[in-house]
Amino acid sequence: MYSKEEAVRLRQQFWISFGQYMKPVPSASGSTVHWTNYKTGVKNIYFKMDTDNKKAIIAIQLTHSDSGIRHLIFNQFEEFKLMFTDTMQEEWDWTQDYTDEYGKTISQISLTLYGVSIFNKSQWADLISFFKPRIIALDEFWDNVKPVFEDLS
Repeated sequence: MYSKEEAVRLRQQFWISFGQYMKPVPSASGSTVHWTNYKTGVKNIYFKMDTDNKKAIIAIQLTHSDSGIRHLIFNQFEEFKLMFTDTMQEEWDWTQDYTDEYGKTISQISLTLYGVSIFNKSQWADLISFFKPRIIALDEFWDNVKPVFEDLS
């Protein structure tokens, strides 16, 4: 068991390492991107990567407080589901109403890898292998569909 400070330090160390590993990778548009804190450029649409002592998750989170608007945005993502699946080359979980860790209802499209821990440095390569191809593919997908979502916001 790690102290709170040690856990924070290990998390920071992992994300700094991941960021350094990803730094030379350009975005689909050819620009520089801060992969660990990916900015979609559209309000209420976030790409999130997270890991703890049991799992890793990568997700698109739709956080608009108006459920009708959030559902409209989610439905628009569903219109692109075939393109999304083709780009990602795997099936993700699509949840229109998901309660996040703060008790807030959001919409989420996600993939989870179980059985990995950020606190086990020997699994960091597994975590990087999980996040890297997916955030790159997510960026490629977003590069193609972002204009549609800019018009919705």
